[in-house]
Amino acid sequence: MPEALPPFLIFLVGAALVACLRGRVRQIAALAVPVVALFNHTLLTPGTHWRIELLDFELILGRIDAASSIFLGLFTLLAFIGILYVVRENEPLDLAGGLLYAGSATGAVLAGDLISLFFFWEMLTLGAILCLLARRTPASGRAAMRYLFVHVFGGVVLLAGLVLHLAAGGGTAFEKITLEGPGPWLMFLGFGINCAWPVVGAWLPDTYPEASPGGVVFMATFTTKTAIYVLSRTFPGEPVLLWIGVAMAVIPLFYALIENDLRRVLAYALVNQVGIMVIGIGVGTELALNGTAAQACVHVLYKALLFMAIGSVILRTGKSRASDLGGLCQSMPLTCLFCCVGSVTIVLSGFVGKAMIKGAVGHEGLALVWFALLLASAGAFVAAGLRVPFAAFFRRDAGIRCEEAPLNQLLAMGFTAALCLIACLLPGAVLYPFLPHPGTAVPALSLGKITAELSLALGAALAFTVFIRKGLFPADLRATHLDGSWLYRRGGPAFYRLADRSLNAVNDTASRLFLGKIVKGIVDFFESGLPRLACLFMTPLWKLMGHDAHRIEEERHALFRRARIGAFPISLTAFSAVILLGLLSAYYYVSGR
Repeated sequence: MPEALPPFLIFLVGAALVACLRGRVRQIAALAVPVVALFNHTLLTPGTHWRIELLDFELILGRIDAASSIFLGLFTLLAFIGILYVVRENEPLDLAGGLLYAGSATGAVLAGDLISLFFFWEMLTLGAILCLLARRTPASGRAAMRYLFVHVFGGVVLLAGLVLHLAAGGGTAFEKITLEGPGPWLMFLGFGINCAWPVVGAWLPDTYPEASPGGVVFMATFTTKTAIYVLSRTFPGEPVLLWIGVAMAVIPLFYALIENDLRRVLAYALVNQVGIMVIGIGVGTELALNGTAAQACVHVLYKALLFMAIGSVILRTGKSRASDLGGLCQSMPLTCLFCCVGSVTIVLSGFVGKAMIKGAVGHEGLALVWFALLLASAGAFVAAGLRVPFAAFFRRDAGIRCEEAPLNQLLAMGFTAALCLIACLLPGAVLYPFLPHPGTAVPALSLGKITAELSLALGAALAFTVFIRKGLFPADLRATHLDGSWLYRRGGPAFYRLADRSLNAVNDTASRLFLGKIVKGIVDFFESGLPRLACLFMTPLWKLMGHDAHRIEEERHALFRRARIGAFPISLTAFSAVILLGLLSAYYYVSGR
């Protein structure tokens, strides 16, 4: 059997290769890379692989265990789906950026030390930037700059925490870290920025809707799910994560219900579901961590499916606002079908990952958190599962007539829809055996639990229908709803202006002081100071030689001319050198050196 290659290496080399190729060859190569990675995944064996010695540190580039394997397989599979979805457009930024993104995420998942993790963690930003720039609009360019600003800041915070952690005697092992001291707290915050925590995570609904229709599939898969994996490794069971997760699960729902842009609706709903996973990490038991991993798998699939459906709508209509769409079920019936499968999966996921997280929360007696999970589940179904397909496909006919999505996009959506149904209907065969703690008993589904989950979904659907029919649902307004992104939308330019005015003022002052005075003074000294000093010593000698005042003045002028052009008689230079050596000798003699 051939030996496995580092998965991240396959993606990174593939990204470089795809960027250099052209035409159909580039499309074939882009599709081949995740296929090769999927085959390579079957060759991986548990254990630690690909160790590298760097200075006094040991880098582990391949830690294969149950926790890393499930995320590695998920990311590799979604890389194939994403490439299949975008391959027809043959956009190099999408293809190369998606492969780079996948390589960075798989590298972070397989890292066995914090230094390797930091390297791949920062590379995630490069892939996301390419997916944003692939749309080639002014808005996407500005979003890319904001994304870069936020994630560079997060990287600096993470690096500072890592340095302080090592300085305090902590090791480089990528394992559970106690949240004590400034180093772990800064690392905790650095991970939280990528996880889209409240306020610091406002970059997600700000930037995801500006990515290319295919690029957002990669963005919705890799960044936040990598952060979920890292948090589950480093800070499981931290109580503060419970309340961070509750805030993430509840607050974005209010924005999702009033947002007009359907991709922003999905972005807010994505934060909501990531919040449920953060709650699972905060509980920290084996059942909760299993539920987090299962929920991550199912959520990645149905969220990618919903983003792909709306991406196909954008491709065919050029519109993404709910106020501009409606009645597309006639023109795009297959896309509509796949979007509905994604919506149904939101309900079905309540029987898989969410069921385990709810069970773990209930077992710990966290009643308030349990009710927050209930609200988050119902709200996510209304916002993403009902409103998105209704606004795009079933609402009043907006008079838009267009073609069905391209074949490659239909294949990608159909494959993802099938995986959604298989993962939710047959979790015991395709999902549970691969969870981080496979020996942990999964709560059995009773008739009461099934009835309760379906009742919640039907109640949410009924409320949505009544609100729509009565005109009570928030209107689809052409407006920008400000959230935490206001801090860096306004704060970023303000900080730039402050830095520009203050630092440039300091620079101008220093330039005037240094170039206008100090350097000029030094130049003047060497042009006139040394000749003046030489004249001071030479005047008594000239008088002894019998020179009159007129002759002495001529000698002084000649000395100044030689100083300006740097030409002195060798004898004078030698005499000056002897004087200097004599002064230095006297100094060393007096100082006792």
